[in-house]
Amino acid sequence: MSSLADTAAPVSLWQDGRFVRFWAGQSVSQFGDRISELALPLIAVVSLDASAGQVAWLTALVWAPNLLAIVLGAWVDHRPHKRRLMVAADLIRACVLLTLPAACLWGTVTLPHLYAVALLTGAAAVLFNTAYLPFFAHLVPRSSYVDANSKLSASRSASFVAGPAVGGALVQALTAPVAVVADALSFLASAALLGPVRGDEPTVPAAGAAEPSLLRRAREGLVFVLHHPVLRASLGCATTVNFFTFMAGSGLTVLFAERELGLSAGTIGLAFGIGSTGALAGATVAPRISQRIGVGRSIAAGAVLFPAPIAIAASASGPTWSRVGALGLAEFLSGIGVMLFDINLNSLQAAVIPDGMRSRVAGAYSTVNYGTRPIGALAGGLLATLLGLRPTLITAALGGTLSLLWLLPSPIPRIHSLTLTPTPNAPEPATHPTPQ
Repeated sequence: MSSLADTAAPVSLWQDGRFVRFWAGQSVSQFGDRISELALPLIAVVSLDASAGQVAWLTALVWAPNLLAIVLGAWVDHRPHKRRLMVAADLIRACVLLTLPAACLWGTVTLPHLYAVALLTGAAAVLFNTAYLPFFAHLVPRSSYVDANSKLSASRSASFVAGPAVGGALVQALTAPVAVVADALSFLASAALLGPVRGDEPTVPAAGAAEPSLLRRAREGLVFVLHHPVLRASLGCATTVNFFTFMAGSGLTVLFAERELGLSAGTIGLAFGIGSTGALAGATVAPRISQRIGVGRSIAAGAVLFPAPIAIAASASGPTWSRVGALGLAEFLSGIGVMLFDINLNSLQAAVIPDGMRSRVAGAYSTVNYGTRPIGALAGGLLATLLGLRPTLITAALGGTLSLLWLLPSPIPRIHSLTLTPTPNAPEPATHPTPQ
């Protein structure tokens, strides 16, 4: 960690021009993402008459590069100027997205072209995310990690509340291919805002120094996670939560609301819209809750509050207002839970991961944590076919709360503040090119 991270007193991040630029760039980019999430499938369905399976492949290809994140993270760790890598990732995504409206203008857009856009933008996102953690750790003082993650998560939550409505209006007014231009411009804005931000970046091995192979460094990152009591428990917890929440997934929840609860599409959208404000509220209150009960206990509370409310939706019955209320309440409480979990866990990871290992650890996390998401979704579909939608949602709620079992025997619940974060029995980062 840098001396700044160890010694700086908490100050308002709104007075830090570097953080404000970084936050603004991320906020603009998040709203742009919500547009593409709607526009890309619409191009496939409306312009190319894609089937449900082909649209599913489009989504899968966005996530596919995360399976190689552990290797990419090992590469990023040994690259200087993490900020430049993040700017490059933004520019790559902007250029790739702009090929779609150009192709549509000439009438040459194809499904393989859409697949290539999904794959390349997904790969650029992995590059950005693996460089993000070491850059963030040196941009923000350690004492402000929770506050910074709260502000960044609040923007992301706001994008999920307002972004789909804005994206839908743009798609309707300009058509989906033209609306993609807005997302490309958001990445250009992010790159422009991030480019001038200067900060103390972690050192990398000197040129010409003996280095282990890329695969060996990737292995070191994974071994470091598995041997670290805090990181091992947090990865197990996050992976379990993601498996079961993706088992329920938004798709199965929508299907349940339409078929089992008999709600119209507009009513389902209203319930989800109201429920999504929970994430915004959670991002706002997370710093105060962590100050009151501690960072570790906030993570534990979020690990339960995130998946458990799925059972509320699954048990919905009675008149229409009751069914809509149950669905909205479940989404609202889950939104609060996921913000408590993510904000505090991301801050804790930034505090305990040493320089030189940050991108490798981020890559290992993405490979394991994101890799389990499509598996959970497939398991949910199979279980729903065999047992039905309601039992599947209840299983997801109960299974997700089991993630708490990873945390209880670990040091995490006893961690109150990040200023002096205990990391008992944590392995030391490698200073010589040998595996941990």
